[in-house]
Amino acid sequence: MTKTQRLRMPVDISMTILSVILMGGAYMFPSDIVHEILGVALLVLWAVHFALNRRWFGAIFRGKYNPYRIMQTSINIGILICAAFLMISGIILSNHVFSFLKIESGLGFARTAHLLSSHWYFLFMSLHIGLHVGMIANRIKQKREAENGNFEEESSSKKSARKIIFRIFFSLACLYGIYAFIARGVWKYLILQQQFFFLDLERGYFLFAVDYISIIVLFATASHCLNKILQKKNR
Repeated sequence: MTKTQRLRMPVDISMTILSVILMGGAYMFPSDIVHEILGVALLVLWAVHFALNRRWFGAIFRGKYNPYRIMQTSINIGILICAAFLMISGIILSNHVFSFLKIESGLGFARTAHLLSSHWYFLFMSLHIGLHVGMIANRIKQKREAENGNFEEESSSKKSARKIIFRIFFSLACLYGIYAFIARGVWKYLILQQQFFFLDLERGYFLFAVDYISIIVLFATASHCLNKILQKKNR
């Protein structure tokens, strides 16, 4: 594994954790300056992520586009567009970090853009994670084999049992993700049916994290399954 590959995983994990925290808006913190600082931190991580994957962006106009590549490119462009709107709207709405810019116009547009782009970003990010689940699983497997040695082959019964357990777990997580997606009203934000963010404080922060992580699992699983179907058709 190269240095770039070793750096990608902690960066991606940090971005995912920050994204879940930031989805709670300023309600998650005693002061909205924390939300602004974490937002800037996420943008810095995005710059690092972009630098680590600059070869992919450099090859975007080269080569043929099969269904998988079209899906991957669409998701990545969706993320970039949402990130751009998040940055612009976040700067306009800033009361602390970017207050020196003294922007006083466009606040209504910025609030709507921030709400809309943050939820679409969360959706695209979840789909993006699903595209790389297989690669992440292979890296973990290789690391485990390198640490423990591959002298004894695992029995087929153990492999089957582990697969069944994983499938049950992810099936339950996806079912809960569907519930959370509806109960949290995420779909309403995606189509601007609800134009103000609402955090149900009675459910607590822990349940908020569980709900949004389950939504990530739901959409990541969907894109992972679609990815496998497209790759089979490609072959």
